[in-house]
Amino acid sequence: MRIGVPKEIKVHEYRVGLIPSSVHELVHHGHEVVVQKGAGLGAGLSDADYQAAGAKLLDSAEDIFASADMIVKVKEPQAAERKLLRPGQVLFTYLHLAPDAPQTRDLIDSGAVCIAYETVTAGNGSLPLLTPMSEVAGRLAPQVGAHALEKAQGGRGVLLGGVPGVPAAEVVILGGGVSGSHAATIAVGMGAKVTVVDRSAEALKRLSAQFGTAISTVFSTRAAIEELVRRADLLIGTVLIPGAAAPKLVSHGMVRTMKTGAVIVDVAIDQGGCVETSHATTHADPTYVVDGVVHYCVANMPGAVARTSTFALNNATLPFALALADKGWKQALIDDAHLRNGLNVVDGKITCAPVAQAHGLPYVDAAHVLGL
Repeated sequence: MRIGVPKEIKVHEYRVGLIPSSVHELVHHGHEVVVQKGAGLGAGLSDADYQAAGAKLLDSAEDIFASADMIVKVKEPQAAERKLLRPGQVLFTYLHLAPDAPQTRDLIDSGAVCIAYETVTAGNGSLPLLTPMSEVAGRLAPQVGAHALEKAQGGRGVLLGGVPGVPAAEVVILGGGVSGSHAATIAVGMGAKVTVVDRSAEALKRLSAQFGTAISTVFSTRAAIEELVRRADLLIGTVLIPGAAAPKLVSHGMVRTMKTGAVIVDVAIDQGGCVETSHATTHADPTYVVDGVVHYCVANMPGAVARTSTFALNNATLPFALALADKGWKQALIDDAHLRNGLNVVDGKITCAPVAQAHGLPYVDAAHVLGL
C-alpha cells in the first residue's frame, strides 16, 4: 500500500501524522510512504529524517492525495483537503464529525473510507487513540488557564497557587476522565484548590483514591454545577460522549454568574464544547470574552506542544496503521471490532451512530457494510 502524509494546514497545527520511526516500520512491512516536504518541521522532524527512514518526498498536498491509497493525518481534513479525497481512498485521522456538518457532508460526498481516531475502542472500553491527546490537552488546560487569568490577558489577575496569606484560585473541572484527571494533576501541582465533578460514582472513587484530600470530588447535578461555576476562578470542561456532540453542561445563564475575569477552558470544544457560550478558536487568536468571562476554546490544543503530541499519538496509532496497510481496510476492520468502531463514513454512508444522530442522517452499521 502507498501511505501519504500531508502537511497539516489547520491554523498553528504543527503535528504530523507519521514520525520517521513509524515510516520505517511501514517500509519494513513492504509499504511505500510519501511525505509532503516540510510536513514534520513543526515537530522538529526534517525531510532528511524521513528520507533516511525510507520515505519519498513530494512537493504538494495535491501530489500526496493523488498518489496515496491511505492518508494518515492528525486533524480533520480542511475544506481544501476534502476536495482532494477520492472514492475508496482511506482517511485515517481525527474527524470529530458530530459538531461539524460541512465536513460530514463533504466526506459523505467524497466516497472515501473515513476512520476516526477518536472512536476506535479498546477491550476495556477506553479510546486508545484519543487518550494520548486527551492526556496532553488535560495537562495543558491549567497551564493555559493560568496564563489567561493574568490581568494583561483579560483575566482576574489571580495566581493559580496563591501565596502565603492569599488563597489559591478555585479550579473546577467538569469530567473526571482522562483529560479531567490529568488537568487535576497539573492544577494540584500548581497549588490550586481543585474540585472535580463527574456523574460516575466509580470515577469519583478513582479520583479520590488517586488524589486523596488534595482535591474535592462532587457528584454531577445541575444544582452542584451552578454553585461551582459561580465560585470558580478557572473552569475546565472535559466531558466526553464518544463520537457525539458534547453535552452543554454550563448554560449562558451560569456563565453570567461567574466572576468578572474568570476563565473557561473548554477542552471539549473538538466535540462542540460543554459550555453554551463556547465556540472554537485557534492558537492564533485563542480567547474571547463573554459577559466578562474569558473563554479559551482552541480546537487543537495539543498542537501547541507539537513534538510531544506527535510522538505520543504515533505510539498509539502505529499498530492500527500497520493493520490497515498490511491487511487492507476491509480485512483489518473485519478482524478487529475495535478498529471497526473507528469507521465513521464509507462509500457515502455514515457508520457511526452518534454522528448520524447529530446530523439527522441515516445510519448504517459498519458490520453490514462489511458483510458481517
